[in-house]
Amino acid sequence: MRGLSTLLRLGPALPSVLALGGCLLGPDYVRPNVATPATYRFATSEAADIANARWWEQFQDPVLNDLILAALADNKDVKIAAARVDQFLGQFVTTRSALFPQLSAGFDASRQRASQAGPTPLLPGVGPVFNEFQAPLTAAWEIDLFGRVRRETESARASLLASEEGRRATILSLVASVATAYINLRDLDAQLAIAKATTDSRAGSVKVFEARFSGGDVSQMELAQSQSEYEASLATIPQIETQIAQQEDALSVLLGRNPGPIPRGSGLSELAVPAVPAGLPSDLLERRPDLLQAEQNLIAANALIGAARALYFPSISLTGLFGSVSGQFSKLFTGPARVWSYAGSLTVPIFTAGSISGQVRQAEAQQQQALIQYQQSIQIAFQEVDDALVALQKSREQLVVQGRQVDALRTYSRLARLRYEGGYTSYIEVLDAERSLFNAQLSYTQTNGVVFNSLIGLYKAMGGGWVVQAEDMTGPVMQQGAAAQGKNEAATEQSR
Repeated sequence: MRGLSTLLRLGPALPSVLALGGCLLGPDYVRPNVATPATYRFATSEAADIANARWWEQFQDPVLNDLILAALADNKDVKIAAARVDQFLGQFVTTRSALFPQLSAGFDASRQRASQAGPTPLLPGVGPVFNEFQAPLTAAWEIDLFGRVRRETESARASLLASEEGRRATILSLVASVATAYINLRDLDAQLAIAKATTDSRAGSVKVFEARFSGGDVSQMELAQSQSEYEASLATIPQIETQIAQQEDALSVLLGRNPGPIPRGSGLSELAVPAVPAGLPSDLLERRPDLLQAEQNLIAANALIGAARALYFPSISLTGLFGSVSGQFSKLFTGPARVWSYAGSLTVPIFTAGSISGQVRQAEAQQQQALIQYQQSIQIAFQEVDDALVALQKSREQLVVQGRQVDALRTYSRLARLRYEGGYTSYIEVLDAERSLFNAQLSYTQTNGVVFNSLIGLYKAMGGGWVVQAEDMTGPVMQQGAAAQGKNEAATEQSR
């Protein structure tokens, strides 16, 4: 992609050299005025502008870092986006080539027999069979006097840049998707640990009640209640294990691999909580790839208006030929065999039955669509940032409240069991306390995952200059792939 920037820097200068001082029809692009809010609706007092850094490293989980690097190297969507950039690069080069004279060379050889009974008799001494050899060099050049080709080149260049921003948007989405999938996986791991711990605890209670029931100390109803709660928590284990396997498969596809196990690093509660990115809302216009892509699409559509309007004006072309024609190959490159010609042509549309005006109208309508899509993309971007900020703020508040609820229910469960052992209450109160604690622990873990996912969503919504580092990041990954895969497999076995 580095050669792309060099080629694009040359692009605007070459047409001006070759246009022979011609004019450019159609409107020149001016970025439309966009109303941006002065601040985000949901701000944060601990904001730090790290959106341009590799934010996922702030979680301080080496396994997550390795997974993201592996995804950048092998994800199929990223490779498709890179190939699409190459496609638009070829389109740009092809379109721009019309600004230059087109040269071609050839060689023709033929042997033929003329009719001796035709209307034109052969000259005396001339046989009916003869050879012909040609070695022509031809040139053709359409003078872009009214800027049609230059506008088409401007549009192709903008489309190329839009495809590059699309590739960056794919990278941005991929990193956020991998991080989100990993957080969800660790969240499910935490839920599975809670379910297994609760099931083990209830299994112990069932054994105690079975012994007490055999001794006549408790009724069969209390034993059945204990067994029911044990089976309820036991039933949640395969459900969570199914979700874990499905999450691993989804994450494997993001990594560009076949479905399989995923290595684990830090637990959800062990992950560091990074700072919240900040900045002015207007910054989004300069660093979100999807907004930059929408603007380049607008530039491309704007340029095509001029290309369509240029069809109203004359088309001027120059052609030339230089070469040799001979009936004998040995005399092909001698002076008498030399031929040459040059010509100029001018074509002016007189009546097209609305064909050109229709093309102009179509180009103007496409420009309006691109403008509205650009404005809509900006509004959606502001919405996504605001949504992510409020989700982060409110999920953090919810997590604090649920943490206090878990502590209170843990105390309630302990006291309820003491009251039951002392004969002051029925076992129903114990079951209610343990059931409430189990559900609260699962909810707390899920909310903790929501906090991290809200952070990831905020980083994605803010865009960030770190995307341009992706090319440098994926370089060494290919050499490190085998070693990293071996290390990840070892970590997977340990997590099992």
